[in-house]
Amino acid sequence: MTDEVQIQRIGEVQVVRLSRPEKKNALTRAMYDVVTGALKAAEADDAVAVTVITGSEGVFCAGNDITDFAKRATDLGRPGGASGLIQTLPTLEKPLVAAVDGLAIGVGVTMLFHCDLVYASPRASFRTPFLDLGLVMEAGSSLLAPSIMGHQRAFELLCLGEPFDAEAGLRAGFVNRVVPADELEAEAMKAAGRLAAKPRAALIAAKRLMKLGMKDRALEQMGREAVLFAELLQSAEAREAFAAFLEKRKPDFAKARATK
Repeated sequence: MTDEVQIQRIGEVQVVRLSRPEKKNALTRAMYDVVTGALKAAEADDAVAVTVITGSEGVFCAGNDITDFAKRATDLGRPGGASGLIQTLPTLEKPLVAAVDGLAIGVGVTMLFHCDLVYASPRASFRTPFLDLGLVMEAGSSLLAPSIMGHQRAFELLCLGEPFDAEAGLRAGFVNRVVPADELEAEAMKAAGRLAAKPRAALIAAKRLMKLGMKDRALEQMGREAVLFAELLQSAEAREAFAAFLEKRKPDFAKARATK
């Protein structure tokens, strides 16, 4: 367990709050495990209808904690951690609502493609630095993002690494509504409450119908992504990218390619 993820029950709504603001809510393995456990517990608990995931102190999630990730890079095949959350997201039958304020980076973006509703504040900023780290995208985003946004916009976000603001996310179709920061959580909770008040069996059946076929496709794509991710993690370019990040300098990919 970790106090860097806070779990709260408000009526039939479970709130999962990332609470590591000093590190911009970057996820450690322990945090991944708590979030995954909360989502699985909600699925099994008849008293929970909806989960809302949010951040704290003006930040949603800065993705992986790079220092933690570098230490456990050899654990990629181990159950739990990032892979545990990623593989759980497409299996959820109860609605998942996100309230995004401030930075959303890496998995802080890709998890949103699995959410049923996404609300964002005007200061939300979405960015995926996978290619800049010498890696490929994860969480099935190579399948889900083009299906939601179209190829060009998804390529712009996932490959070019262009930051999207809240309005760009709205136009791209992965943000439902842009809400003032001081109203954001209340808006997400209001939507979650409306969902919780609906007939439970019908709500789950409706989501199941809308996701029909996508769960298996997403899990298959995650498998492909994971193989390439693990291979590229051992590349000279990825080693240079991580070293440059930790040393706070610009990476020299040309030199890395020349010395591989």
